Amino acid sequence: MNEQPEKLTGNSLDITAENRARLKALFPACFTETRNEKGGLVESIDFERLKAELGTFSDVFESRRERYGMDWPGKKEALRLIQTPSYATLKPCREESVNFDTTENLFIEGDNLEVLKLLQKSYYGKVKMIYIDPPYNTGKEFIYPDNYSESLETYLEYAGLIDGEGKRFSTNTANEGRFHTKWLNMMYPRLYLARNLLRDDGVILVSIDGNEHSNLIKIMNEIFGEENFIDSIVWDKKSSAKGVPPRNMMVNVHEYIVAYQKHDGYRFIGEERSEESDGFKNPDNDPRGPWRESNIKSTTKPIEDAFTIVDPNSGKEYTNTWAFSKATLEKMISEGRILWKDTLPKQKEYLLEMTNETKAIKSNWGVFDPQSTTVYLKNLVPEAMFENPKPINLMKYLLGIAFADNDIVLDFFSGSSTTGDAVLQLNNEDNGRRKFILVQLPEPLYEESKNASKIKTIADFGKERIRRVIKKIKEEQEGKLDLDQSTNQDLGFKVLKLDKSNFRQWQQLDPATPPEKVAEELFKHIDHVDSKATPEDLLYEILLKSGFTPTEKVETKTIAKKQVFSVGEGALLLCLEDEVTKELINAVAELEPMQFICLDSAFHGNDQLKANAVQTFAARNMQKEKHNQIVFKTV
Repeated sequence: MNEQPEKLTGNSLDITAENRARLKALFPACFTETRNEKGGLVESIDFERLKAELGTFSDVFESRRERYGMDWPGKKEALRLIQTPSYATLKPCREESVNFDTTENLFIEGDNLEVLKLLQKSYYGKVKMIYIDPPYNTGKEFIYPDNYSESLETYLEYAGLIDGEGKRFSTNTANEGRFHTKWLNMMYPRLYLARNLLRDDGVILVSIDGNEHSNLIKIMNEIFGEENFIDSIVWDKKSSAKGVPPRNMMVNVHEYIVAYQKHDGYRFIGEERSEESDGFKNPDNDPRGPWRESNIKSTTKPIEDAFTIVDPNSGKEYTNTWAFSKATLEKMISEGRILWKDTLPKQKEYLLEMTNETKAIKSNWGVFDPQSTTVYLKNLVPEAMFENPKPINLMKYLLGIAFADNDIVLDFFSGSSTTGDAVLQLNNEDNGRRKFILVQLPEPLYEESKNASKIKTIADFGKERIRRVIKKIKEEQEGKLDLDQSTNQDLGFKVLKLDKSNFRQWQQLDPATPPEKVAEELFKHIDHVDSKATPEDLLYEILLKSGFTPTEKVETKTIAKKQVFSVGEGALLLCLEDEVTKELINAVAELEPMQFICLDSAFHGNDQLKANAVQTFAARNMQKEKHNQIVFKTV
């Protein structure tokens, strides 16, 4: 029997291993064992067998490398970034949060590539909708590391949390030869990782303008599959082409929202029907209520199926192919549902009888003026300025037709937090329980010399905006009768910040670290927990790396005189005290959690106690069904 507990892994989900496991589940015969250079057995993929399984055999063109697809300099590096795990953590920040212990909304401050990796275990296949408004690559607006390391160290240097040692960051200017390449290298790994987080019936919507629209379509076809393209939605930023005429007399007033489903299972909720928007009226005071004209002529039936109907008032005959049978039309005539026109009769279509409460949406959405949102933000956060915010009405409309109550929306380019604002407003209007996860880089909002506000970064602005929206909603609710239980709304958000792991064994050293610095860092590993880390810091890191969401309910319990965190109603029991005892192990085994985790150092080198703990859980598992086994891990 193994006398050692499992070790909790400090890395994010291994994307390569996950993909291989999926492939093996579909094509097990394509996996075989081969010997490596050292003579050991390793599992490898028989690609010729895989081709045969897929019905793709070698032919005269096998030697040719030409193929349909999109390629660019740096694509291999982008794929490498996807496969490189993150060893970082998300540290809780209570003082910047609202209703920290109860909220299910998240605001994560940090580089979204690292954050997306860290969310893989907790949110894999759980997000209904992803909306992002990424940089449009207009020549200045996104920060790019000159060495393109895209690592936690890169982020920490950018955020000023560690010494950058001369490494530079710059905007992606249009006069550089790798202008489009840099944008593609930035977007590709993020979109790839985002797909993993979507539910099978999920959707991703990406705002973009004409500058990178075609490139976005190409990389999303590759990542999501061309068959999962829904549409490129068009919306207008202006209602007219006023101003100085451009050189070619064409004024661009529109942007796109590119929509892809994960699989063929997503459906928009659609728009609610109404008298005004759908053209229903009641000019003749019909007792059946508002109606509108609708065709009764068939456009698909062959001419031989034509028959004649007669206007009972004038006796005029109409011969044509009709969308209804003769018996049905005669019944409609007797009920006064037919409108007898000079050329072609039509029917009265009644709002009351519409079977669907919602209707299909068009791909052209008309005008959503950003100026009104700019004014709204000036009033909401007057001490700070945010340029070019996404129209709040656009986001409310998009969220309202795209995802339902209790679902999660993820925005990992959250900017001024328009998505979070829209979710809170919609929930307030219909007493909903929609949830958001926002991710934003702490990018400076102003030049340092011009910053007179405490709001120094875009992330600061987004957090403050959400706080004030919550305050405004609470003020509006005060004094109102709570007939619809609106006080049950989630008026809060939990702030987490990207940082190095709290456990020294998971803190990755920069390859350029000098030897004397390496020795110093290794010496620190004697005490493997960072001395600055709080128990709550450790708790949230272990939650993430155990596959629990940071919004799980956490309770503090005393078990065998030790403080234990109970997560997910006892699914995970976590003890972070510096000593574990036999009494604690026995008491935890009696409670039968799904997982029990404690610090390895808490055994203080007592291998006998550790072996006894392993055997105690093993004995308990022998009495349980296989899917209810207790997993014992140390960190």
